[in-house]
Amino acid sequence: MALFTFKLPDIGEGIAQAEIVGWHVKVGDRVEEDQPIADMMTDKATVEMESPVAGTVVRLAGEPGDQVSIGSMLVEIETEGEGASAAPAPTVETVEASIDAPLPSREGPGVGGEQSELPAVEPEAPASPVPTPNPSLEGWGTDAAAPVLASPAVRARARELGIDLALVKPHGDHIRHADLDAYLLYGSGQGYRPAGRTAPRADEQVKVIGMRRRIAENMAASKRHIPHFTYVEEIDVTALEEARAQLNAHRGDRPKLTMLPLLIVAICRTLPDFPMLNARYDDEAGVVTRHGAVHLGMATQTDAGLMVPVIRDAQDRNVWQLATEIRRLADAARSGKATSAELSGSTLTLTSLGPLGGIATTPVINRPEVAIIGPNRVIERPMFRGKEIVAAKLMNLSISCDHRVVDGWDAASFVQAVRKLLETPVLLFEG
Repeated sequence: MALFTFKLPDIGEGIAQAEIVGWHVKVGDRVEEDQPIADMMTDKATVEMESPVAGTVVRLAGEPGDQVSIGSMLVEIETEGEGASAAPAPTVETVEASIDAPLPSREGPGVGGEQSELPAVEPEAPASPVPTPNPSLEGWGTDAAAPVLASPAVRARARELGIDLALVKPHGDHIRHADLDAYLLYGSGQGYRPAGRTAPRADEQVKVIGMRRRIAENMAASKRHIPHFTYVEEIDVTALEEARAQLNAHRGDRPKLTMLPLLIVAICRTLPDFPMLNARYDDEAGVVTRHGAVHLGMATQTDAGLMVPVIRDAQDRNVWQLATEIRRLADAARSGKATSAELSGSTLTLTSLGPLGGIATTPVINRPEVAIIGPNRVIERPMFRGKEIVAAKLMNLSISCDHRVVDGWDAASFVQAVRKLLETPVLLFEG
């Protein structure tokens, strides 16, 4: 038997250490050659490490959340050969952009979400009227020995509410829904669980590791270093929504258009006049780089948290190409297949909560960028056009900026220019 030391290889240029996201094995497990043994995180990519030999695991480098330096022991494996050895640095082939905090997967918020109204809630059928209680409640609910007569529906509802039917005094020959209502209102209140109340959950501690920790660190650094300000403007997108519906009606086999591709076209057409917004600020060097190309980051909600894949050269794509790329990047991020290159290098970020967009947002800047744009939910409500009141589809557009390099006047002027394009959608397709 021999002890094989598998050392953490060089898994990225400039990477000095990596975080243990999770183990696929434990001490005492038998592993085969090329079997996954651990997920290691560097920046925004999770690298799956594979065992170079077969044997039995005898030691692990640490727990999830611990940092391991490049070249340090990751796993010790007892093999059937002779003499101790160390693993050569293998070439990492499998890179998965995944993160650890479990969140529900959804098609709406983030990339690919459809700007739409929240689903309407169907009103419940009115409950049976509550009878006027007997002025004298003496003996209410105390006749436990009497036979209990009730329909299956009443019995099911009583079980839901945790009511013992033997404690309910009927106003008639059998217990009705109205009797349950009366018991809840006027009875002792003991032995039932009010609607909507659930048993308390036990406390739990969740270790903040992996991508969730990276997100926390990045957000804290952004708020600590950047003096944010947010500007919000209301935009009438009635004509834009009509144009979108017409485009979708004739899209053929092309992807369905959401609001996002149209908004991106408006942003890209406006940015040449406002280069200070399509920029990155190196505050340590004191240098602002104003980029000519628009590499647009798309904040995307995944099962494990927020990721920001990047649409390269967004200014050169039409609405259909943008819709295709949005879908491709969203699928790659949510399936954990986005590469490091697809998750870095953005010059401006767009964040959308889709149908959950709310009235207004104050998004946090994706440092070292200097601005982030957030469209909110489209809602229909009355507004004045001249002296007439008409139904209009309205959307608030939010922008947060780094006040060290972007003035409020510039941010407001940029949004007003975007607004003009969105409210006159024919301008989006000129030239």
